Amino acid sequence: MRLTPAFLRLVRWPNLLFFALTQILFVYCIIHPIMFAGGAVPNIKGVYCLLLVLSYVLIYAEGYVINDYFDLNIDQINKPDKVVVEKIISRRWVIFWHVILSVFGVALGFYIDWKTDVRFLGLLNMGIVGLLFVYSISLKKKLLVGNILVSVLTAWAILVITFCETSNLLHLDVSGSYTQKITRISFLYTAFAFVISLIREVVKDMEDVDGDRRYGCNTMPIAWGIQSTKVFVSVWLVVLIAMLLVVQFYVLILNWWWSAAYSLVLIIVPLIYIFKLLVSAKTSKDYHHLSTLIKMVMFAGILSMLFFRIYLR
Repeated sequence: MRLTPAFLRLVRWPNLLFFALTQILFVYCIIHPIMFAGGAVPNIKGVYCLLLVLSYVLIYAEGYVINDYFDLNIDQINKPDKVVVEKIISRRWVIFWHVILSVFGVALGFYIDWKTDVRFLGLLNMGIVGLLFVYSISLKKKLLVGNILVSVLTAWAILVITFCETSNLLHLDVSGSYTQKITRISFLYTAFAFVISLIREVVKDMEDVDGDRRYGCNTMPIAWGIQSTKVFVSVWLVVLIAMLLVVQFYVLILNWWWSAAYSLVLIIVPLIYIFKLLVSAKTSKDYHHLSTLIKMVMFAGILSMLFFRIYLR
């Protein structure tokens, strides 16, 4: 019984649920309503939607598994109470689960390619598995490279849905209005996911600076110092807040009042509060609190997809 909660902790099950919810909401609240209105039949629907979500749950799970395998020494310093590898699950079994999760995640991509009009999903999934492995052994220790890669893969969880509908988007309607609508919304959520993920990754580096420094990681807080890193995060927070305010201007033009109020109260104001807390943050505990708040804002941002389901009827 002890192994089950340990395995769930190893694969970061709350994060996996977050990724799954993100993809399901994007499919059923945005992609499907727009495509059905354009008279198209989505490639990703029904069982294939579930298989796509499952494939990415498996792939991101194996990413967490292999990351913990190579981060064992660092984690014993930064978060000793949360270490699973060796303490509960042996390194051999960790590698076993990495291989199993990777193989099934990639295989599901090829199966979707075979059964639908989606193309190259299997190869893309294989590439992501490779990138996550390289990230764990090398890229995460390099200045900004690892942060950007994680942010890109977080955003890809959204963009892959649009990618799977490429064959439909190219022939959806003559005027292209439906295609343009899906493209704009996809870009909006992809940009939000990328920027806020980048902010959180850098904040986590500030939280984990002691263990990272001891084992030779060249993260931003180590290379630039805490104050310069705070400036970097602050700039991206300002960019994100400004971007969201511009979006609300267009939302109000559409008379989506409840959507604008939701975004203001649960996304924009909390981001301003995070900006304020960042200025005075000093300890690892402070940065951990900031990381948790950022994750809550990410969750609120994803839930905002529900408004498209309401207003696109």
